[in-house]
Amino acid sequence: MVKGLGGMLKQAQKIQAQLAKMQDEMAQMTIEASSGGGMVSVVVNGKQEVVSIRIEREVINPEDIDMLQDLVLAAVNEGIRKSQEMVSDEVKKLTGGLSVPGLF
Repeated sequence: MVKGLGGMLKQAQKIQAQLAKMQDEMAQMTIEASSGGGMVSVVVNGKQEVVSIRIEREVINPEDIDMLQDLVLAAVNEGIRKSQEMVSDEVKKLTGGLSVPGLF
């Protein structure tokens, strides 16, 4: 039984090391999302951090700030959603499709 437990611990340590490496790699991966037909674009990394926002000049209207705010909000939320999907797909590759609660 001890041999089995030792093997399980080694396997867990191996997975933990792979997860740490994957987290570093995910921080480097990015995804782009946009709203308003591409008028507002955001880039989000695998840590769900917004790394850039691009706003086309044509969408800037001082008389309609609410529209611009809505476009930025929509693009950011879509970028975060896509980033979460990207991370989930990578975790599934690592775990062989097993769901591990609290992993990411």
